[in-house]
Amino acid sequence: MGEPLVTIAVPSFNQGRFLDDALTSIFEQDVPVEVFLVDGGSSDGSMDVIRKWEHRLAGWRSHADDGQAAAINEGIAQGQAPYVCWLNSDDWLLPGGLLTLVRGLQGYPSAPAVYGRSWNVVQKSGKRYPAWVEPFNEPRLALRCIISQPATLIRRTAWEAVGGVDGKLHMAMDYDLWWRLFKQEGPLRFLDDFVAVNREHEDTKTKTQRRRHYQEAMKVVRKYYGRVPLKWWLAQPYAVWFKSIMG
Repeated sequence: MGEPLVTIAVPSFNQGRFLDDALTSIFEQDVPVEVFLVDGGSSDGSMDVIRKWEHRLAGWRSHADDGQAAAINEGIAQGQAPYVCWLNSDDWLLPGGLLTLVRGLQGYPSAPAVYGRSWNVVQKSGKRYPAWVEPFNEPRLALRCIISQPATLIRRTAWEAVGGVDGKLHMAMDYDLWWRLFKQEGPLRFLDDFVAVNREHEDTKTKTQRRRHYQEAMKVVRKYYGRVPLKWWLAQPYAVWFKSIMG
């Protein structure tokens, strides 16, 4: 398919039951890619999946590391393609999704990144509903993360200009990245097409660490927007307490 257009980092840790779906979705895209799988030393069946795809991977490793953000930066730094992204091992791309994103970046040469729509799929029930995604707008971004991470594609020059994701963050690294790209490189562009899927399951960090997630996100908003809108203070008790009670 020619020289890679997209560098994709796939961070993973004990997600062997989902990893094959993620890699299959990547390699079925009609876009030349270079994929670097960065595994945190999984002890489940992840190595079996990695071995299955080893011939297609541009590189992989499996050992303890400094966490998801550091793994993402490591994977993308190994590539050379002009566009970059990461796909968590429990998410997947829709057919044709990556090509839609590539064409979006090619069509908006001044944009640091583009993003489309994504579905949330509940692993336990199979229920599907659209993730909350909106056209880019700073006041709206200050109210919530209006960008779905697996549905994004970033220009490598912009990624390198902002230094990738912040390795000190563990929950809101993507939210922080959108703010830094916007502040330093300009608005991100919205594409009104479904391109990816978020898998919701009992082990996701947003399920198991809701309080930490909100704390990190609110710090991000304060840092780049100058204040934390009231909505965050009202929504946090519901998301942290009531949702945990309701399951």
